[in-house]
Amino acid sequence: MTFAVHGLPVARGIAIGRAVLVVSSRIDVAHYFIKPEEVDAEIDRLRVARNAVAEELQKLQGNVALMGPNEAPHELAALLDVHQMLLQDEVLTNGVKHWIVERLYNAEWALTTQLEVVARQFDEMEDEYLRERKADLEQVVERLLHRMKGTAAVLAPTPPRRKRSADDEDSDLTAGDGIDAPLVLIAHDLSPADMLQFKKSVFAGFVTDVGGRTSHTAIVARSMDIPAVVGARTASQLVRQDDWVIIDGDAGVVIVDPSPIILAEYGFKQRQGDLERGRLARLRHKPAITLDGQRVDLLANIEMPEDTAGAVKVGAVGVGLFRSEFLFMGREAQSLTRLPDEEEQYQAYKRAVEGMQGMPVTVRTIDVGADKPLDGKSVRDDAHLNPALGLRAIRWSLADPAMFLTQIRAILRAAAHGEIHLLIPMLAHATEIRQTLSLIDFARAELDNRGMVHGPVKLGAMIEVPAAALTLRIFLKHFDFLSIGTNDLIQYTLAIDRADESVAHLYDPAHPAVLRLVAETITECRRQGKGVSVCGEMAGDVAFTRLLLGMGLRSFSMHPSQILAVKQEVLRADTSKLTAWTQQVLDSDDPASLLAPATATQ
Repeated sequence: MTFAVHGLPVARGIAIGRAVLVVSSRIDVAHYFIKPEEVDAEIDRLRVARNAVAEELQKLQGNVALMGPNEAPHELAALLDVHQMLLQDEVLTNGVKHWIVERLYNAEWALTTQLEVVARQFDEMEDEYLRERKADLEQVVERLLHRMKGTAAVLAPTPPRRKRSADDEDSDLTAGDGIDAPLVLIAHDLSPADMLQFKKSVFAGFVTDVGGRTSHTAIVARSMDIPAVVGARTASQLVRQDDWVIIDGDAGVVIVDPSPIILAEYGFKQRQGDLERGRLARLRHKPAITLDGQRVDLLANIEMPEDTAGAVKVGAVGVGLFRSEFLFMGREAQSLTRLPDEEEQYQAYKRAVEGMQGMPVTVRTIDVGADKPLDGKSVRDDAHLNPALGLRAIRWSLADPAMFLTQIRAILRAAAHGEIHLLIPMLAHATEIRQTLSLIDFARAELDNRGMVHGPVKLGAMIEVPAAALTLRIFLKHFDFLSIGTNDLIQYTLAIDRADESVAHLYDPAHPAVLRLVAETITECRRQGKGVSVCGEMAGDVAFTRLLLGMGLRSFSMHPSQILAVKQEVLRADTSKLTAWTQQVLDSDDPASLLAPATATQ
């Protein structure tokens, strides 16, 4: 039966494929793909764990047999028998092997996937006693997971998958076993570390129950340039493993078990999107110059050094934001317990500089906390009541000077290989500015004392706290440029948790207060001859391109996937005719109502 689940659109486009569910477990479960040659070893891990659990249960059964009826009631012995039967059940074991062999899931992922499949079968049983056996199955799987924990293989690259041909696209998608079909990821939540693992995966799109338009899960989805919907509430409970799913990243709709007519309609939309991307690709080498001759720098936001290839491919003229925290994330899942040392970071920043082929790279110092925990755990599990207002970004760095100095030294050393700009996040106090600058000077002195080569850097500060936007004079006294982080600026100005889908409708980049803070920051920087850019999601939203140009912005930084669409808007704009309209928008009580006419040509 066809049904739809509604959420928030965060990455545009249409994805059609089989559902892959990342099932929650009471213990941490790694999800990664194995290499084809590792299949036998992974099945062997499962076999060893199953034999060990069987032995555990046999010992318990033996102990129960030695006890009297008062110590061990008959029901306990019967329960252990049930667990043994479930452990040896062919539906469970063969199903797990299927996911390992056919999908190349690691054993833990395969086990939780098959658990979800079988658990749904229990839920549909009419007999109440049989339905309740689902809890026994979950306990058996938990035993297996505990046995396998700590024996997982090192994360392997995503396996190659056959591309669908034109004939496939016209075929009935409900036929066949779907092994070679596109895959879409369905999960309750995905941490930034999870997203980093899946970044170069086979997934054609993804859906999460929670999250907002500018949560970091959504941001990374846009960088992956795949359709995505977040805040879909119960999607992970309603969608079944291997269901056919359509993800409409434009409308924020997830269609499950679509009919042939709906499939045909969305297949057409998907092809139209491909044609539009092809048209935009022709703009790659065209300079971003407005109709009245204003040059606009379109820069890229990246998470890892390897992302520079995509930035260069779409014609970015530099990196406006290298989110260095992604170098620190997900290391627990890779069996690494330490943070990256100076040499590792230096090599990463150096690769980014080299990847941009002489164009500037802006490295933001580590910005963790709130919705970007280092350990990959959900922010909702944080011990603090409001982590977004706690120890995060520069506050975290200043609280650990040794870690911060290590990062600064690595960045300064990489600056010897090309132009690097150093960007500090979430500054709000003059004391924080002084402490930060002092540590940067100290890091330079350390490198000089060691006789290590390092290069000059331009220093910049993020404007993402209203206090910073209202005290620009202090910031411009100390920094060469400012970068407006609209995601957090909106969050803090409107007191809206940007990762919370329950208040997502109140997250408004067109709010008069937000627009005035952005406009005043741009105006003051230009007045003092200091560089200014916008690196938040607003920079990549074509609905705001002309407004930002009218404010005087000439440097936009966004995910590479958004650059060509924004460039098209820049090429169509005449900034000499935008001044009056921009002022009208800024003076309005309802700016959003005035934005549509300016973007009617999109």
